[in-house]
Formats: sequence, C-alpha cells, structure tokens
Amino acid sequence: MTMTSDIESEILALRDKRLTSKQIARKLGLKVSQVNSVIKASAKEIALARAETGELAPIAQCLVNTNCAERLLTAHPLDEHDVGGLGMVLVARTTGYKRFVVCSYLVDYWCLGLKDTMGEKKLNDIKYQQFLNMVYQGFPDGYQEITLEQAQAIVYGAINYATELGFKPHKDFQKTQNHLGTWNGQPQLTFGYQGKPYFIEGPYDNSTQIMQTLRKNVGEGNFDYLIGLG
Repeated sequence: MTMTSDIESEILALRDKRLTSKQIARKLGLKVSQVNSVIKASAKEIALARAETGELAPIAQCLVNTNCAERLLTAHPLDEHDVGGLGMVLVARTTGYKRFVVCSYLVDYWCLGLKDTMGEKKLNDIKYQQFLNMVYQGFPDGYQEITLEQAQAIVYGAINYATELGFKPHKDFQKTQNHLGTWNGQPQLTFGYQGKPYFIEGPYDNSTQIMQTLRKNVGEGNFDYLIGLG
C-alpha cells in the first residue's frame, strides 16, 4: 500500500489510542516496518520542535523505591526494618519512539537532602530497563510508580528540609533540576525521623563536618545520629 498523508494521520491517531505497531499494521493492512517508520518520523519532528521552544518532553515514568514511598507518601509507620532514610527517585521523559531521557535523584529524607543525582541519560527501551535495574539494585524493597508531583515533592521537599539544617543539595543538581520541572509546592511532605533530623553516616560522608553543622544550626540534643558502622 502506498503511504499517503491520510494513512499517516490514521497511524498516528491509532498510536495515540495506545495501539501497538502490530495492531495498527493489521488494522490498516500495512507492514509493521511502514508503521514504525511513520511513528519514528513523527516523534523526531515533535522532539525537534520541543528542543527549539525549550519545552520539556512528556513524562514516561516517575519511580521511587517502595520504602521511601511508604514513609513519605502514605505515612506508613516505622518498624524494626527501618535502617535509613534514603530514597531513589527516577524521572523518565519520552523523547521519541522507545527513546527516553532519564535523571535520578538520591535523597536522604531524614537529614542531608539531595545526596547525589545523575543525568540526563539518553536511552532506548532496552538500556532504560537495564538502567532501572542498576539504579534500584541497592534497594531490596523494590520500586513503584508515582506522579511527577510526588517525585518533585520528595526531591524539592528533602532539599528544602536539608537547607534549613545547613546542607546544600549535590553540586550536580544544577544539571538535572530542569529535567525535574517546576514544583507547585504540593503535596507537602514531612521529613526527618520522629520529628528530628537523623544523620546516618554513609561511606562518602564527611561526618565531622556534618555533625558540626547540625550542632550549629539545630543544637546538641535536637538531632539523632548513627556513625562508625564502617
């Protein structure tokens, strides 16, 4: 079948209804390769147009480790398995057919705020799944999907909380902040551990400096800490 502008429009309309390339090809009597060619060309045009205007690509997925979601988003009670307040937030945006741009944000929502951030990584669908496995391999609780607003609330909220304690976000946040988008301030989340900052020493933390900052800005006895675990 000869490809016409009307057929291309039909392909894109069916794609908007979340039909797969095979389903579209079968419905219109086309080859899958023909359908994919139209979808890819359209995605490329849209991506170029967004790049010219500075518009952010649409959200594909926002994720966070399950333990963080339970503690911050559902106010799940603490239990004996809670050993640290770390959250890994990942924001993936769609830049084309099976193509994504991804940033990740490691937050300490009990004390230090944004500890690390990576991006923007441009990945196809296979490498995207590999990246997810790599990012969350240190979180045995697994991960779950959240909204962009919830992802923003976790990252920006943790940064704001840590700023009040005297800690700045990771230096690379200036490179990944735009990807996260502008937060409208909602939802408001509660940070800290049982009403106080709780510093748990990590392998790359300058514990002496962190303790000095907490004593200066919070005051002795107004925070908890756990250091020297090796």
